[in-house]
Amino acid sequence: RLKRITRILLEFKVLRSPWSIQTLSRLFHQYHKTFAPLNFSDYEAISRCEQELPEYFNFASDVLDKWSQIEKERKEPSNPALWWINGKGDEIKWSFEELGFLSQKVANVLSGPCSLQRGDRVLVILPRLPEWWLLYVACMQTGVIIIPGTTQLTAEDICYRLLASKAKGIITTDVLAPAVDSVASKCQFLKTKLIVSESSRAEWLNFSDLLKAAPAVHNCVKTKSQDPMAIYFTSGTTGYPKMVEHSYGSFGLGVFLCGRYWMNLTPSDIMWNMSDTAWVKAAIGSVFGPWFQGTCVFVHAMPQFDPGALLNTLCRYPVTTLCSTPTAYRTLVQHDLTRYAFKKLKHCLSGGEPLNPEVMAQWKSQTGLTIYEGYGQTETGMVCANMKGMKVKPGSLGKAAPPYNVQIIDENGNVLPPGKEGDIAIKMDARRPFAFFTRYVDDPERTASTVRGNFYISGDRGSMDADGYIWFMGRSDDVIISSGYRIGPFEIESALIQHPAVTESAVVSSPDPLRGEVVKAFVVLSPSFKSQDPKKLVCELQVHVKKVTAPYKYPRKIEFVQQLPKTVTGKIRRNELRNKEWGQN
Repeated sequence: RLKRITRILLEFKVLRSPWSIQTLSRLFHQYHKTFAPLNFSDYEAISRCEQELPEYFNFASDVLDKWSQIEKERKEPSNPALWWINGKGDEIKWSFEELGFLSQKVANVLSGPCSLQRGDRVLVILPRLPEWWLLYVACMQTGVIIIPGTTQLTAEDICYRLLASKAKGIITTDVLAPAVDSVASKCQFLKTKLIVSESSRAEWLNFSDLLKAAPAVHNCVKTKSQDPMAIYFTSGTTGYPKMVEHSYGSFGLGVFLCGRYWMNLTPSDIMWNMSDTAWVKAAIGSVFGPWFQGTCVFVHAMPQFDPGALLNTLCRYPVTTLCSTPTAYRTLVQHDLTRYAFKKLKHCLSGGEPLNPEVMAQWKSQTGLTIYEGYGQTETGMVCANMKGMKVKPGSLGKAAPPYNVQIIDENGNVLPPGKEGDIAIKMDARRPFAFFTRYVDDPERTASTVRGNFYISGDRGSMDADGYIWFMGRSDDVIISSGYRIGPFEIESALIQHPAVTESAVVSSPDPLRGEVVKAFVVLSPSFKSQDPKKLVCELQVHVKKVTAPYKYPRKIEFVQQLPKTVTGKIRRNELRNKEWGQN
């Protein structure tokens, strides 16, 4: 695949020009008014709600094409737009010009052989491959709505997503292609299957072959700021994952302040965000946040988290900004970090779950670097953050991130005084903040349920101190956040009940020193299985859940019980079990 893409670049004579960051900065201020209808001061004013959201916006044409044009005016080397390695000697560096050139070819693949039109939905399940970035940009260029998915999805997960979203296309690798084929006949809306692979597969279009043959020029569609751009599946309290829809404005302009102030990025930085491509964090930290600032996106495509490889990469490559989960930092501080000399690292970020103060202290003592925690959601983007230059209070989520007005409220929508625990909420004025998600697709009742009076309810509990810092207390529902993954208990209970050994189950979070919390299942066994070896049965149930749903969701702890609490609803029962579980620890 790498050789094919390189050959395409050579055939069309797209060369990596040696241009400098200093020249980029100078030329940006000189030329940006010519190259785009808006400039960066406009973007900042819009993001702070000091200026109206433009009627039309498309990140691909309004931002990426601008950086590509600036590169053409430079004469000295600069950082690439995308720098990808896999630890096996393969490496790709694309300038913004090359990114634009290749993504336009991919856009022609989508609108041509794939027969995807503006407004169609496509499920993209890829690991950290360069093609993921090309497809993300190409979807913006064509108006096709991208639905990222994790490579840990099972055939059942994929089928559910295809049916729920009515996606007309799916793009994945040969690893998951068999799973797709096993359920494709059930998915009546699915028309196109595109495989990213060196080998061909029956009834699948081949990405590399089509990329090579695709025309090199594509005119980006003109999209309104409120047009749908992406859909993310996220776990909820009840039922299967819900579809969170974002627009070109919320996902593009809505991330500008996050990239500039929390990530603290400039064109001279190199940003390594370790998020799975399926999560919103990948869009924020590996697309919109850094590329808005002209920053290089660095990617090390590790098949699984490897602390040794991570640390060696930071020593070998000039990464300036690292974003990872608290789980990763908890693992890293168990190594002797004083033995590693990071090449350029200067700014560390964390998100996805609460960060332990002791982990932050250990990282600081061994590396001299502060971890700046941020808090956000799939629905809202960044809500609170510890910004660069701000006093960091270990254990807090920082202060409200502009333009949000974050408050702690009670069940009646009243703002609570400092120190009082309540719901973490975002104040809404006459209209919904533009950086918010548009809706839960096909679920207006759930969308409306997020609003209480003049506030958006995050679903998290917390308090605010006298200085305006937010302190996280826990979920107000029973969603489990483990290693940054959101896991709905209903999904696991539904998987468990499919096994003949399980009569009933209740799934809750359980404390874990490494992952923060893990999935624990309380299981009532059917009579015929009660005499079996408990240890073997635990393993069998864990393997079963991994097969039925995404492997990261399996219960790491299972406790067999005679009966579950007799309550009116599963939520109340889970609350009782969870309180007992956390109280015992």
